[in-house]
Amino acid sequence: MSVDGSLAAGRAAAEARMLDIVRLYEQVPDGFDRSTGTTTPGAQTTLYTGKGRVKPVAQASGEDVQASDREVRLLEYQVALPWDTPLPDGKRIVPGMRIEVTASPDARMAGLILWVTGAQFSGQTTAWRITTEDRS
Repeated sequence: MSVDGSLAAGRAAAEARMLDIVRLYEQVPDGFDRSTGTTTPGAQTTLYTGKGRVKPVAQASGEDVQASDREVRLLEYQVALPWDTPLPDGKRIVPGMRIEVTASPDARMAGLILWVTGAQFSGQTTAWRITTEDRS
């Protein structure tokens, strides 16, 4: 079997395991109105909606950090998207973008918001893998 044939078979197998539905988006910073004391969520731009595979990477080694006046545990996840996932022209995955799990066979995953920390690119992989963290 050729390398191209092996990659095609591997990509099909990886895609068959993508049972979650995810939304990749970027969000501008929230706005704060000093006169009313209210915060307005920043506008979101959806870059991708579709199938993906979300899996924890190192749940036991999550990192405790202080966020404002509360402690947050950062848990690492890997999100796999189909290898040929298109993005709008000129867009690249950058840290700070977010991925929302909108549906999953594991109902506890629905609604999970993950913050992008990095992405791996390669012509010889079976899926597009994005490293993320749960900041809840």
